[in-house]
Amino acid sequence: MSMSDPMSDRSARIANSVMLFIAGMLVITPTFWMVLSSFKQSFEVTAYPPKLFFTPTLENYVTLSERTPFLHYAFNSMVVTVGSTLLGLILGTPAAFVASWTRITWPAIVTLVARMAPGTLFLLPWYLMFRQVDMIGTYGALILTHGVITMPIVIWVLLPFFDNIPRSIYEAAQVDGCAPARVFWKIALPLVSSGLVVSTILAFVFSWNYFLFSLVLSNSDTKTLIAASFNFIGEGSTNWGGLMAAATMIALPPLVLATIVQRWLISGLTLGAVKG
Repeated sequence: MSMSDPMSDRSARIANSVMLFIAGMLVITPTFWMVLSSFKQSFEVTAYPPKLFFTPTLENYVTLSERTPFLHYAFNSMVVTVGSTLLGLILGTPAAFVASWTRITWPAIVTLVARMAPGTLFLLPWYLMFRQVDMIGTYGALILTHGVITMPIVIWVLLPFFDNIPRSIYEAAQVDGCAPARVFWKIALPLVSSGLVVSTILAFVFSWNYFLFSLVLSNSDTKTLIAASFNFIGEGSTNWGGLMAAATMIALPPLVLATIVQRWLISGLTLGAVKG
């Protein structure tokens, strides 16, 4: 039996640490720069060479709260995001179960194609349709359109979780007289709870950060945070400090949510990656 070389093991650990450090820096650096820039004057954000040492200011956050209805925009974002996430879960969870149960995957592929298509492909038909029924600027229109974002995510995250459930469990439940609906509610759902957490978080983040539909289909009463941040970009100039402050505040809810459920998120992603 050959024994592993301690030097090669050490080299592998060092290489892994270096790659993790590089990956971490690539992820953290833009976020750190965004937060740092939110405490700078607007002209300091675009200064070259960049200023690492400066006098911090809360002016951007004061401007954000005083000159814009920030809390109202945040409420709109929460309504649209929570509504579309629930819609995606309500439609996507049973769809993923049925696709796994029947081994028919083409409906899931169709939803994936719809998700991969550019949003502009749907925008004009939706705009004309919602205008006909007087739904432009309503929460309902935004929730329905964002459902196209959340439902494919839910389906494709949950499919491997349902596939990992042994078929013998389903068959035993059917022998006991359980209908497919009861198998879904009483057996399958409790076994994919970690997958539900993962799909909920991913659907929430994607819906929260989606820009195009909110920009076109909302009005002043239903405008979301991500669409309202566009106000900091002018035709001749851009308030970079205010934009960075808005981006920091927009990034907080998904970050807090992911931090709270981090343990379930990591375990869910790990379980979903293992094909039983």
